[in-house]
Amino acid sequence: MLLKVFRETGPGVIFLIVISLAIFWISAFINPKLPVSAIYEIKPMPLYGIIKLLIGNNSLLGVIFSFLILSIMLFLVISFNTSVFFINERTFLPAFIYLLFSSVFPQYQVLNPVLPATLFLMLAVMRIMDSYRKPGIAFNFFDAAILISIASLFYANLIWFGLLVIISITLLRTVNIGEIALALLGLATPYILIFGLYYVLGKDLGIFLSDIKDNLFGETAGYQFQRLTIIVLIYSGLIVLISLGFLLRQMNSKKIKSRKTFYLLFWWFLVSLALYFILPSVSVEMIWIISIPASYFLAHYFIFVKKKLLPEIIFTGFLLLILLIQIFYIF
Repeated sequence: MLLKVFRETGPGVIFLIVISLAIFWISAFINPKLPVSAIYEIKPMPLYGIIKLLIGNNSLLGVIFSFLILSIMLFLVISFNTSVFFINERTFLPAFIYLLFSSVFPQYQVLNPVLPATLFLMLAVMRIMDSYRKPGIAFNFFDAAILISIASLFYANLIWFGLLVIISITLLRTVNIGEIALALLGLATPYILIFGLYYVLGKDLGIFLSDIKDNLFGETAGYQFQRLTIIVLIYSGLIVLISLGFLLRQMNSKKIKSRKTFYLLFWWFLVSLALYFILPSVSVEMIWIISIPASYFLAHYFIFVKKKLLPEIIFTGFLLLILLIQIFYIF
């Protein structure tokens, strides 16, 4: 019953998402906390450092900032499917699923650099898909690379998603050395500007380079997983695998643009997963990033699977588990 409601496209679903957003973030507003101890907090990247300077130690203001960024993200998650139409149905379901995923770790519902970085990553992927069947050299890849590079000035590990730009060139177009060169130039441009600005201002470039190195390869504070959180992660992992298996079986029946979009999302998911397991500087904050492709995979499964009872049980179970996490965190 709940899944059927959230699959609708009327204004009532928008209202439910807004109410759900308020419910899942109520603990953050009731008891706002300072950001978690992480390498990106100790040695913030330049753009995140500016935000921290403006917000200071006002934890409530930090929560409000992250809440607003998440609200924009939910809009972009819906807008991406609406513009590319790769799920082949207009739906608000991916946004609600992303909201559920983003509520798995209530401790991270605070000021953090990953949310604004993810927003820029989302804009970059939207820009990439705009290049589909565009004649001549597509400057979209240059734009997308710049957006990803800017994202890394909030959260350094976003720079690795520059791989998505290179991968997308091979997925969407005949490989063109000029477009690859433009993408690499786009990744470098924000850093060239930052280094130039630091040099003019007399900042210590050695410290800046050291901070980048620590953000990329240093060891961040580990996360102490609670039993319920482990259960939720195992549960969500299983349903993502189910949705991926279902998607792969359906892939050949989809239009070319839809297939290529899902392949790009799969690479997004794969890069996120690899970063979490390979880099010591990455922790559970990666949930903000990996949840976007996962939300689309699950939304596709919930919409097109023919058996209705099992998806309803899976969806309701996931929702109840997230509610339990939030309730236990409050009390």
